[in-house]
Parts: sequence; C-alpha cells; structure tokens
Amino acid sequence: QELEEARRWEGARDVRPLDGNVRRWGGLLLPNNPPYNTGAFRFELTFSPNHPLEPPCATLRTPIYHPSVDLEGRVCQPLTTQVHWEPTTRAIQVLQDLLLQLDSPDPQRLLRPDVARELQERPEEFRRRAEEHTRLHAEPRPD
Repeated sequence: QELEEARRWEGARDVRPLDGNVRRWGGLLLPNNPPYNTGAFRFELTFSPNHPLEPPCATLRTPIYHPSVDLEGRVCQPLTTQVHWEPTTRAIQVLQDLLLQLDSPDPQRLLRPDVARELQERPEEFRRRAEEHTRLHAEPRPD
C-alpha cells in the first residue's frame, strides 16, 4: 500500500523493492529546482524490521554536491531521527521531505560544513559546482 502510494507520486520514478526485499526500496528522485533539476538521483529507502516503530533510512546512491548529503550518500534528515519520528509517518512523506531538502538546501541540516559554507558565502560558486557534479553523476531524467 505505501509502495503503491510512492509509485504514484510524481517526485519519483521506478520505485520498487530491491532484490525482491520489501524492506529495501529503490528508485529515482526528480528534483524540481536548479542546480539538481537536470538529473535524476537514485535513492534507497531501508526499513527496519520494527517499522513503523523505527524510522526508515534514506540513502542517495547517486553522488550529489549538497550540504546535507555526505560522500557515502547518508542524508541529514531530522524527520527520520528517533527524536522526531512518528509511527504514523508514511514512506512517501520521507521521500517528499528528501526531495524538498534537495530542492532547498538548508544550512542548518548539514553533513558537509565546507559545502554549506560555500553555499552561504559564495552561492554562485556552489551552484556552478553543483551543476557540474549533477551533469557528471546524475542519471538522465525519465520522460
């Protein structure tokens, strides 16, 4: 049911269980805003055996130049921390929050202080690097 909801959402494509495992979903996120909206970014959503009592973990598998995503693809996502997690939160809300974060980088949600500093102090340079990184690493956007 939650998987079908995620499949119908226009912010992602190709959402499906990975290796037939319903606790691991993969798909493509489609950012709306520059500098990321020229590409698609592969994500993985992993659910604990205790879901929905424990939050899922979102990881970006496509490299991205973003202050809230580290080099391993881990995302600073307060929604999925034990402190903020509510068992009523749906998987689609986690994906929507992730997409919103990609579209609107927040210097308060950071895993890469150097990139956050660049975004605040030299926004043109940040945008140029992020666009170049997207061009080199992101997947083509599906039609």
